[in-house]
Amino acid sequence: MSECNHDCGSCSENCDERTPGSMLAKLAEGSRVKKVIGVISGKGGVGKSMVTSQLAVTMQRRGHRTAILDADITGPSIPKAFGLKDHADSNGTVLFPVQTKSGIQVMSINLLLENEEDPVLWRGPIIGSVVTQFWTDVLWDDVDYMFVDMPPGTGDVALSTFQSLPVDGVVIVASPQELVGMVVEKAVRMAEMMDVPILGIVENMSYIVCPDCGKKIALFGESRSEQAAARHGLDLLAEMPIDPKLASLVDEGKIEDFEGDWLSGVADAVEQLPNKDFDGK
Repeated sequence: MSECNHDCGSCSENCDERTPGSMLAKLAEGSRVKKVIGVISGKGGVGKSMVTSQLAVTMQRRGHRTAILDADITGPSIPKAFGLKDHADSNGTVLFPVQTKSGIQVMSINLLLENEEDPVLWRGPIIGSVVTQFWTDVLWDDVDYMFVDMPPGTGDVALSTFQSLPVDGVVIVASPQELVGMVVEKAVRMAEMMDVPILGIVENMSYIVCPDCGKKIALFGESRSEQAAARHGLDLLAEMPIDPKLASLVDEGKIEDFEGDWLSGVADAVEQLPNKDFDGK
């Protein structure tokens, strides 16, 4: 082992003095992001992108400057939800995020592809490096809250994100099925291993409201999310319904027009995070 110069960022050794934050990537010069929140799940199809989009809109409505870093490189859906068609511009040094009609800053691989339908056929390490570049090579303009829409599972991209980005906390998205226990367990253990605080759990597709009588119907049976949250000492922050109107808004690229306060508890938890400030000086 060579003599230690205490510069962990340039060192390949794994020693006791190595600091957890030594792999954090630096923001582009001129960027500023105050808090970073990951939206994660142990499996796909539970609605992480829906929760990410609505949470960013909710925080924007509360007067905060928000942004979405779409880390789901092989399955990006954020631009579609917001109806974004323009490509991200560059000045040759940095990329500029595309803004939604309400001012949310967005960066996604679909904003760089010639055709949004083109598949991304890249291996894990390359995908992970692209997510890091979305942090380092994009000019994020004075963002109060950045939400990272994570891909499902616990693979390369999740690892790269937690190692490279200063994630302040994560929201775990689950569904009511019995499988939720295993899904939550995987997400919780990943967050714990990466030493990232868990803000709580959001249960998506909790119920549907009968259009005739207004009764809540649990299509997937009795919810298991509250029990799963209790086992880990976590809060069940929200129970989101299956709402055909929401699906239509996403299809039309108008997620910013949704009505509902399902995520107010999540927004409250996000606002209570300790103040931090990252900039590209």
